Order: sequence, then structure tokens, then C-alpha cells
Amino acid sequence: QIRIWARKETVSNGYVDYALNITGQIFSFLEDLLNISYSLQKTDLVALPDFGAGAMENWGLMTFQESSLMYSPSDKFTTRKAMIAIIVSHELGHQACFFFFFSSFLFKWFGNLVTMNWWNDLWLNEGLASYFEYLGATFVEPNLPLDKIFYVQVVQPVLREDNEIGVRSLSESEDKIKGSFSFISLFDSITYNKGASISWMLSGFLTEKLFIRALTSYLKEFSFSNANQDDLWTHIQMVVDAQDEVQLPASVKKIMDSWTCQNGFPVLTLNLTTGTISQEQFLNKKNENSTYSYNNTWIIPISWMRNGSSQPLMWLDKSSKMFPEMQVSESEYDWILLNVNFSGYYRVNYDQLNLKRLAHLLENDPKALPAVSRFQLIDDAFALTQRGSPGLAASYSETVLVRQALFKYSKCGIRILFCYFGFPSRVYLEKLFATVCWLGLQDCLNLSSELYAKWMDNHEYKIPFLIRRTVCCYGVAVGSEKEWNFAWEMYNHTDSTKEDKDILLSAMSCTRESWLLYRYLQYGLSDTLLSSNCTSIIILYVMTKDIGHRIAWEFVTENWPLLSERYGKELLHDILKVLGRFVNTDVQIQELQVFYNATLEEDERVATTLLLEFTKFENMERRELLIKIANWLQKNVDD
Repeated sequence: QIRIWARKETVSNGYVDYALNITGQIFSFLEDLLNISYSLQKTDLVALPDFGAGAMENWGLMTFQESSLMYSPSDKFTTRKAMIAIIVSHELGHQACFFFFFSSFLFKWFGNLVTMNWWNDLWLNEGLASYFEYLGATFVEPNLPLDKIFYVQVVQPVLREDNEIGVRSLSESEDKIKGSFSFISLFDSITYNKGASISWMLSGFLTEKLFIRALTSYLKEFSFSNANQDDLWTHIQMVVDAQDEVQLPASVKKIMDSWTCQNGFPVLTLNLTTGTISQEQFLNKKNENSTYSYNNTWIIPISWMRNGSSQPLMWLDKSSKMFPEMQVSESEYDWILLNVNFSGYYRVNYDQLNLKRLAHLLENDPKALPAVSRFQLIDDAFALTQRGSPGLAASYSETVLVRQALFKYSKCGIRILFCYFGFPSRVYLEKLFATVCWLGLQDCLNLSSELYAKWMDNHEYKIPFLIRRTVCCYGVAVGSEKEWNFAWEMYNHTDSTKEDKDILLSAMSCTRESWLLYRYLQYGLSDTLLSSNCTSIIILYVMTKDIGHRIAWEFVTENWPLLSERYGKELLHDILKVLGRFVNTDVQIQELQVFYNATLEEDERVATTLLLEFTKFENMERRELLIKIANWLQKNVDD
């Protein structure tokens, strides 16, 4: 029996129908896929108007933020449906291990049926659930571009975090977890996104068939019990040993421990002339004064393509290795592509010869490479530039690849970006629309203003969900006090959902009137106008706006005694993380340092000082990169 509980009006309006309809489909999909039946007789899904977590996979009673289950039948934008499908899938998977909705289902198997032995293997719950949620979401929404969504939402974000000095590994020792980490801090992108990325890679080189077979064996043996990652490796090894289709260069444990027990990830460097591939740990910027060890090596599965044809999987099991198959001829049409569709958790650094050949290929046929691989080329190029590898200009100065995909800040350029990667329009409309408005294209601003005005005239009018946040922001931004006051009125409307309120809290920070921002921040201090937990949210929203970061910082310094009493000094760390993006001069950094020295005890300044040093470093890197990009744009982009 499957039931959904929600506010009466949301049920009568049909907002939970979609979630209810796909829940049974996802259950059946997971039971068939894993060959394990759900062990309870019922599942209730509860939509809560105010719920801190996105969702929680309680066995038989899954709880969700209201917005995570709501879909209006009149909303034609498919991204909303995709989000719900992914969330439900994740939570159902936890009921073995299974984006939130699908993730909730997954925990029925990964997490509830089998639970990790200790917190150091939390990724066995959350990482596997985050991987399977995309399979389940694709089952109920088969038109979803799974590989593109997974790369953009899972792999790319964690690569940006997993390249810093001292980042933890996916699976730490129990002693280290007990001594160095709070358990709540383990619920981070390393656990979720890196865990999912490693699972994606594992499924890729094993084949999905063998991976699922091993998981079924693992789940059946440890049902209603606990397991660690070595138990999972054992069951995968058993499946590998029982067949001869897939051959591995080492034991499953040796291969996978190199990914889960070491921090970071590798970058592969390909020399096209010799066919040599070498590996080293990828770090954003090597610090010569650091005592950190850079000796990590991985056993790396290399998917690759030559001149458009997929080639057999290769393995790099040492720091450097020659692959005669990858030596190329003098023909400019002879090229190599590694890590096709980002099947492995690593970056690739090509030599100039291969870059020029790939550039020539894409100039003649922008779709000659898979969409994710095209995106990956650009992403890797920027990441390598930031770490001090050969500059972007040296790599792409003569190509139209970056020019078309990133730097044509015009309506035409946005269309090229949109079509170039092949993303379905509805799935990526939200980001595209937000980007166009951020760039200041008048058509986008006019549309936002028009839709916002339509809502002001008719309070029953529903702005399409996917663009609602952007429309509200720019409706307020291009408007006056009248538009701001309307947002405030709607925020206080009794029928507003938690998600609606968050959209409006953000929108009110978009005003371009300084005095309205001052007033808004003052509202945040009032016990009668807003709940106390809104104050810090408002400060951070205002701080991210071009005219707001200085206003918000002055507000914080003037009201620090009250803010400190209400939120504690942790608020300073959150503020610095956001404010760091807007601190551009040594004087501003010194001003921050003076404030911290005056407000924090000596033993409390350590973490803040590290954050401040990181801010200085980030700003220096940002200035260097902006200069390079500006010079490149002047040479290569038309007026």
C-alpha cells in the first residue's frame, strides 16, 4: 500500500498525483533490478510544509520537504518532474540504498535493509543511493539525458571540491572519523557526489549487469544487518571471478581502495607522439610550502576513442605507462579522446598536438564528439589553467569551441551554447533563463517584468515553476518599491509554501535600491516580522548581490553583538565564505582581519584566519585568470 499525506488543498489540486503515480513504478523497478522485494506492507510519503532536510528515508514513512513532492498538472516544464523523480528514487533506494525522491526509495535497500557498519563508510548508503537515483529517474522519465544531468549535477561540482589540500577521503579509518570529524560533517558532497561518481565508474568498467548482480548478492547476505566497503568488494570479486567477460588488472579491493581510501583524484597527461600516459594527483594549486604528500596513485580505467571509434578499455596501474595503440600518425585527422563521456573520476591533460586536432575537428563539426565530452574538454581546460598548467589561450586560442560555447555574451551566443551541448530545452531552461537575465539581455528582463506584473494584477496567476525564482528576482530588480512591497506581501501570505517563501526571500534581495536593502536587513532583526532563522538567510542573500555585499557587511559589523548572541560565531564563517568572492583589495581583507581580531578569542581565530588566507589566494587566482580571459576575448571574440 502506497499513500501520500499532504495539506488538503495540495491534494485536491492534484499536486501530489505525479509523485503518487511514479512511486509504485519506482518500487517495481528497484525490486526487479535488484531481485529483492521490499520487506514492508506499506509505505507512506509525507509532504511537510516546513522541513529542514530535503527528505528522510524512515522505513515505511518517508518525509519530504513539501516542494520535493509537489508538481502542478498545469506546469509543462519537465525539470520539475525530473527533480521529483530523482528525489523519490533516492529515498526509496535507501530502503536498500536509493536526487531526493528516487533517493528516498533507494535507502529502502541501501541504508535500511543493509546499513553501513560505521560512519566511515557512510558512502555505502548515500553514495550508492545517489548513483541509483538517476537510474530510477530515467526509468520513469526515459527522455531525461541521464549522462548530461549526472555530469553537471554530480561529477563536475565534486571535482571542484575534491582538489584542495587536505580534503578527506571517501572512506576514512574509524579512528580518524571518531577523532577528527563530527558525524554531521560527513553528510557532504564527498559522501554523496564522489560516492555516486565512483559507483558510476565502477559500473562502467564492470558493466551494469555485473555490478547489479554483485549488489544483489551483497544485499541478500547482509539483509537486516551491517556491512563495510570490504564486504561490498568481496561480493563484486565473487561475481568477477565467476565469469570471463570482464578481466581486471588487479583485485577489486586493490582497484577500489585506491579510489575510496585516498583523497583527491588524478589528472592524466597524454603524449600523442609516444603514446605515453602519466598520472598525478590533481590539485587546484600546488603549494610548495605545504607538507602535504602528492604521492597518491590510482588504478585507472581509461575509456577512449580514436577518430570517432570507441576502443577497448585500457588500464593505467602505475605512475606512467606507454600504450602503443595511442601513438598517432602525422595526419591532422588522427586524434585521441580519453575518458569518453566522463566515465572515470579524473581529468585529462592533452598535449598541444592533440588539442589542435580536436579543435580542428570541432570547428568543422561541433557535434563530432559526445556532448558531455565537449563540455568536459572545456571544464578540464579551465581547471588545468587554474592549477598552473599551460594556459587557456595556448590551448584554445585558434578554436571556436570556447568562443561558441562560453564567451559569446549575446542572445545568439546563448542559443549556440544551448544547441551546442544538445541539452533538451525544458530540462535546462531554468539555468539558461537565469543566465540570460544575469547577462542583462533586455528581452529576458522585459519578460520577467511582464510575468511579475501579471502576478501582481492577478494573485491567482502562477509563474511557471522553473523560471519563478529568476522572474521574481528580476521583477523586483527592474521594478521599484511597489514591486518589492508586493514580494513582501506575498511572503506573508498564509498560503505561501516554504519554497515560495524562500524564492521571495531571495527576490527581495535583488532590488537595486540601497535603501530597500537596508530596510530589508532591519526587518530581519525584528522578532515580529520574520522568524529568527530568516535573519542569517537574508544577510547571505543580500551579500551575494552586486550592491549588497558592502551593505550587508556594514549591517553585520553594526549589529554584531545581537547577531552573535542569536546565531553564534559560526555565522562569521558562513559570511566570510560568501563575502570572499567580493573582497578585491588588500585594504578590504585587512578590514575583515581587524574585525575578527576584535570579536573572536585567540583560539577561535584559527579557522577564520585559514578562511581569510584562502580568500586572499582565491582572489589572486581570480584576478590572474580574468586577465588571461580578457586578453583572449579581445583577440578572439567579435564585437
